[in-house]
Amino acid sequence: MTAEGKIIRLPAGLANQIAAGEVVERPASAVKELVENALDAGATRIVITIEFGGKRLIRVEDDGEGMTAADAALAVERHATSKIARAEDLAAIATLGFRGEALPSIGSVSRLRLRTRARDAGDGVEVRVAGGGAAEVAPAGAPPGTVVEVRDLFYNVPARRKFLKSDGAETGHISRGVTQLALGFFEIGFTLISGPRTLIDCAPAASLAERFQQIYGERPDLVEVRKEAAGIRLVGFAASLAGEAPANGPQHLFVNRRAVKDKTIAHAIGEAYRRATIKPRRPEAHLFLEVPPQRVDVNVHPAKTEVRFLEQSLVHEVVRRALGAALGQEVVPQVPLERPAAAVPEPRAQSIPGVLGGLGAASRWGPVTDMFRRQAPREDGRDMVRDSTAAAVDPAAAGDLSAMGTGPLIPLGQCRDTFIVAVDNDGIVIIDQHVAHERILFEQVMRRLTEGPVQAQRLLDPLVITLPPAGRAALAAHAGDLARLGFEIEPFGGDSVQVAAVPSLLGRAVSEAAIRALAEDLEGLERGTGAAAALGRIAATTACHAAVKANDRLTMEKMSWLLRELRHTAYSTVCPHGRPVLLRLSRQELEKRFERI
Repeated sequence: MTAEGKIIRLPAGLANQIAAGEVVERPASAVKELVENALDAGATRIVITIEFGGKRLIRVEDDGEGMTAADAALAVERHATSKIARAEDLAAIATLGFRGEALPSIGSVSRLRLRTRARDAGDGVEVRVAGGGAAEVAPAGAPPGTVVEVRDLFYNVPARRKFLKSDGAETGHISRGVTQLALGFFEIGFTLISGPRTLIDCAPAASLAERFQQIYGERPDLVEVRKEAAGIRLVGFAASLAGEAPANGPQHLFVNRRAVKDKTIAHAIGEAYRRATIKPRRPEAHLFLEVPPQRVDVNVHPAKTEVRFLEQSLVHEVVRRALGAALGQEVVPQVPLERPAAAVPEPRAQSIPGVLGGLGAASRWGPVTDMFRRQAPREDGRDMVRDSTAAAVDPAAAGDLSAMGTGPLIPLGQCRDTFIVAVDNDGIVIIDQHVAHERILFEQVMRRLTEGPVQAQRLLDPLVITLPPAGRAALAAHAGDLARLGFEIEPFGGDSVQVAAVPSLLGRAVSEAAIRALAEDLEGLERGTGAAAALGRIAATTACHAAVKANDRLTMEKMSWLLRELRHTAYSTVCPHGRPVLLRLSRQELEKRFERI
């Protein structure tokens, strides 16, 4: 007599409910899947209605191509799809994914009703499914398009339903998801209704810029991002360096108009900002990346929230360089971005055009570069978006030109021996002399590091500085990085260290304060921080102590030199620590204040 086996075959209904849990985590997941279906069906207007955070009702209505009675009956069966027909189709998915239907999964954990009519059909059809049971199919009157109603989500899976958040929290998840979809498909009209309130109402827009304004209004604190290289196209908006945006802002990342969470792109965003400032931040960013379908796998996550790139390092470099240029570094690195991306070289100080390639199989919605179209000039004389074919910026005029203006800055004098007051063709500019000089010195030091160690000066009389144990340990742990920047520091016994050499830009008078600040800064670095971050922290502290100070009187020659150098400096709107460099009062604002316009 054999023992009873431990492995059993699950009932079909339970298996469907488990599978549904991978796709339908909460009401927002169901909304996402149903709206993606509508988009793949060619809808031009989508209306989403929810009640009680989607727990009681989710209704998604579209004016797409609709379905025949036979297709509607098949659509609620497992492993049925209109997105792929053979294995080769998986290598280049150009829709929102063959898992996008999700109707069987949703129908297994809710009471689902689908009413649809194909555009060329005389009659419609209604399909009902409850808790994964058999589908009921019947003729029904319906306008062209599809309406899907999902009632009592997770009514038959109480363990899942009890873990849902409050109605308000679930509504918030749905609202954020619909916002992402509306950003990705600006040409589609979106309406989101929750009970008696209309939360989102976006008419079809002519461009991403128009849709962005519909959702977020005017955002002068964001900069435009645009780049094409190696067959990859990127457009979008990101937080400016000098803006008052929070350190942790929302990030919407799209790959081929699909909203995703991707560590490669997120790391590239962080790296671009780290190269401009050592201030920790997760900046706001709305980036739209278009990659040939055969070079990205969108089928690695059940809910299609992750992707896998064939050339991961190439994508990273395209995003990082695009953001670097947008943030003010107008001298774009000269090394062309080409495939394969096995070893993407580090950027250099010149610029040549990147190698542009075709996108291969295009998505049905058109290229992402069409998301930006030439807009009418704004009232302030600046276009919200610029043509990507605009002439290249003169390397001699690198820097954040929107902040630095279109002409040279002419100093008028100092205010309280701390701020330089200057004018140009665009208005009046007030510059913090210490912060500006710090930015200039920081970039000089970082550029010299690419050529080798920074020039040091030996002290005839070495400094002996008493430091706490943690500070001494921090300096010892980063001795190599300090040596590259011109510091020669070694233990001197007891609580002291001896400084035999410092960078040539530091004077002896400020060296002791700089060493103490370095010990404190390096002590605060997280364990495992890379050498690049440590070098940036050391360079920023060194530049801060070497720069002119507040209350230092400057000659007109020194002010003119500082303004010229600042204009030639990348990321010229903030210091390495994230403080603003300048304040601009535009000519238009002056005329408005004096009632001349």
